[in-house]
Amino acid sequence: MSQSLTDWLQHSRFVVVGVDPARGHLRIKGEAEVCTDLSCSERTLVVTDDGTGPGLAALNPGDIVRIDRIDGKLPRIIVVRTAADEIGSPEL
Repeated sequence: MSQSLTDWLQHSRFVVVGVDPARGHLRIKGEAEVCTDLSCSERTLVVTDDGTGPGLAALNPGDIVRIDRIDGKLPRIIVVRTAADEIGSPEL
């Protein structure tokens, strides 16, 4: 059975719980409310509305992100919605 678009979106998005750019550590939480700790290299790209850049400094707790994996690596983190946008959303 194929997955609906809504199901796919829910399973592919994560909330940033914590970020330590200096150490390259990122903690995210998925739909199941389980946290996962990731180690990222300085080559990890973060894509935001402001552009694309290396490193985790553009991420903040509360940001909603999607992670694109290529060959099992963690090359891109796409910010789907910033924490500031999420707080100001009428959906809350």
